[in-house]
Amino acid sequence: MALAPEHPIPTTSSFRLRGRWLDRWEPEDPAFWRAGGRRTAWKNLVLSIFSEHLGFSVWVLMSIVVTDLGSAGYDFTVGQTFWLLIVPNLVGSVLRVPYTFATPRFGGRAWTTVSSALLAIPCAMLLLAVTNEGTPYWFFLLTAAAMGLGGGNFSSSMANISFFFPEREKGLALGLNAAGGNIGVAVTQLAVPLVISIGTGTTLAYAALMWLPVVVLSASLAWLFMDSITAARPDGHSYRTALRSKHTWVMSLLYVGTFGSFIGYSFAFPTLIELSFAGYEHYVGLAFIGAAIGSAARPFGGWLSDRIGGARVTVWTFVALGAGTVGVLISVTRHDFGLFFASFVALFVFTGIGNGSTYRMIPAIFAVEAHRTAPAGADPARVTASAKRQAAAVVGVCGALGAFGGVLVNLVFRFSLLGADADIASALLVILACYVVCLVVTWWFYLRRGVAAGRAPSLATARV
Repeated sequence: MALAPEHPIPTTSSFRLRGRWLDRWEPEDPAFWRAGGRRTAWKNLVLSIFSEHLGFSVWVLMSIVVTDLGSAGYDFTVGQTFWLLIVPNLVGSVLRVPYTFATPRFGGRAWTTVSSALLAIPCAMLLLAVTNEGTPYWFFLLTAAAMGLGGGNFSSSMANISFFFPEREKGLALGLNAAGGNIGVAVTQLAVPLVISIGTGTTLAYAALMWLPVVVLSASLAWLFMDSITAARPDGHSYRTALRSKHTWVMSLLYVGTFGSFIGYSFAFPTLIELSFAGYEHYVGLAFIGAAIGSAARPFGGWLSDRIGGARVTVWTFVALGAGTVGVLISVTRHDFGLFFASFVALFVFTGIGNGSTYRMIPAIFAVEAHRTAPAGADPARVTASAKRQAAAVVGVCGALGAFGGVLVNLVFRFSLLGADADIASALLVILACYVVCLVVTWWFYLRRGVAAGRAPSLATARV
């Protein structure tokens, strides 16, 4: 039964009676927020970050494992190696859509528990693959596909957290949530090489075993301490409205340019060092620096967007990404490893900033659009709630297509390395062209003067 309006926040007993469902959640109400709403929101954010972090850690696990398969006796070609990087990217991107809808269907608490527990599957499969001599390539490919389960966690986590925070703090909250997840890439690329080298030689089984206790811990914490919001229940009308909006697809394209780059580079960077710079293989262990700095930059992108507008941050991000790509291209032609590494780190930084700014734009767009198109006399609270559900649906779509951008990045690198020149120069030219397209699209839809005049929501200075 719903709580009476005079209750400032749902009580602990109501959590227990209703399976930790919050019947009343009004973060936009300052009194509600101060009386305990903030504490509950931040508790769920911290646990969500932990679960999403684990998801990313398992998702990119193959990016490090493939660099040591040769020393373990597996002789896979460049083409086969890249498929082991592409498949988890592909599966993770596809799963992001159903994972988004799973959060309102089952509740954030239940789905976070289930999605965390599922990560035991790829860990167990990897353990089987590397501890049995002569494991066929198809089983490694299947294991890589199972690692894609970790990629779905992002969308369900972001959709869930978007309901907990008021608009004025959503940029920072979503940025921290995403950054905490993204940094799982760096943790895997830093920790796994160290763990698998414990003892004599390289023991790839440790790469699987190290995550199993963390899976149990994450699932347990989610079940015991997280909450679900009743108002986040499915609303078919809001979702259909979101999917019909042109802004859903525009933002998906921009997120392909930012997050697609981040996750694509995260999977490819260790392998690109190994393949493009013979004699520099010992620097593969430093690949984590790019993902770590890029992850740390993500909340900064959200924070900056809260203050000067998401579109302004995004358009300058694509300018910087273009410059970084030119730097990598020059480094490859000159065979300058220092410039190559520095330019790639810069790319990671600006993909992180762009990830934060594009995700901050989504709730701002749909809040503006919902109130602009609402019929006269519509209840503002209902309009706001519908806008939040629309934004949550778009988070899933953008997350899925953004992750698919990582697939495209690795496919482009694969075809470039298998070409006549056997380098990544042609791939970089394609990526540069994509950044130019994203820059123009951002300006056209959200920054040009006609948009600011009111024909569409202007996010140049939006701080809703």
